[in-house]
Amino acid sequence: MFVFVCARCDAGLTVPLSQVALPAHARQKYGNGVQLPVLMESGTFAVDPDPWGGPWRMWDEVEPGEAEARGIYAPVRALSDSPAGAVVIAPGDIRGTRLILENCDGACCGLDGADGPNLACAACDLPVATRVDDCSLWQAARLSSDAVRQVLVDGVHAEPSSWAELAEREERTPPFEPVATWGGPLGSGHYWSWSPRWEAAAGQALAHLLVASEGQPVRVPGGLTADVFQRALDALLPADTPPRRAVLAGPGAPLPEAGVDILLVPVHPRTGRTWTPDGTAASAYLVPLPLGIWLWLVSPQPYLPVPASGGMPREVLRDDPLPPRPTYLFRADQETFTHTLVRLPAVRSPWMRTILENITRERSAGIF
Repeated sequence: MFVFVCARCDAGLTVPLSQVALPAHARQKYGNGVQLPVLMESGTFAVDPDPWGGPWRMWDEVEPGEAEARGIYAPVRALSDSPAGAVVIAPGDIRGTRLILENCDGACCGLDGADGPNLACAACDLPVATRVDDCSLWQAARLSSDAVRQVLVDGVHAEPSSWAELAEREERTPPFEPVATWGGPLGSGHYWSWSPRWEAAAGQALAHLLVASEGQPVRVPGGLTADVFQRALDALLPADTPPRRAVLAGPGAPLPEAGVDILLVPVHPRTGRTWTPDGTAASAYLVPLPLGIWLWLVSPQPYLPVPASGGMPREVLRDDPLPPRPTYLFRADQETFTHTLVRLPAVRSPWMRTILENITRERSAGIF
């Protein structure tokens, strides 16, 4: 366990926290006027390796070679010049800070961090963090890497759970969920939607699937996996060459057959490492998916075909009504897709640059 303290005066700024992987949806902006929940589970923190927030420089202001030195291999609208390595936590886990009121303007329904750090150390007034809780943004507090210091408070490090343990107890992430809204002519409400977590995870995975395709068509398994990926892959990739095969692989899943080119595999929720196969599939391209989403894809939650009567024994499935499905086809999150793709070196190839240049047209086709 760790706490974070002010780099200037050593005042404590957080409760004790355990490190986990940064969620795939950490940078997602979802919908308009939407109430998104807290990004990080209470008692955890993650490190964002990329800069976030202002100050910004437009792409034509960036020196040649600078972007690649920072791990960006294709043009973007602007580069953030904020310090990399922000510590992302739940807002309720921060302590000993006060709002910097002059940095809290301009947002719609809350704080968006556009004016820079908006939390200062209550003991010495050093700006230490940025709280984000505006509509359509995941609620979080970002501790600036140059303003805080990490302190070990518990010398015993718990070993990360094994893949078998995770597959046994980790909760699956449902693909549909009610999304709450703020404002509007009818006031607050909600609508049934594809999960924002799924849309962000799909954007990240789709970038890797394009790299893994090597410019050829890609076929994913049928069912929900195809609902999530196949339409976008068919629109973005040519159809006149033999397809590459992508399958789900991971702990407890059947071993992939020989000749499979691409594996959709889970990411360890604590370490951030992808599951790695042994044997003949070791050379396949690994496409990362959050564990909860991967678990649902390999083992969707079953429902009883008919209602059950009487008591509900523990081993019997519930007979609740099926949740309503969204009224639109699945769309991956475009910003997560672009953020991931421009940081993969393979994006330098001409055919991938064409995809990035045509992203607006592809969006109008309903892919994103």
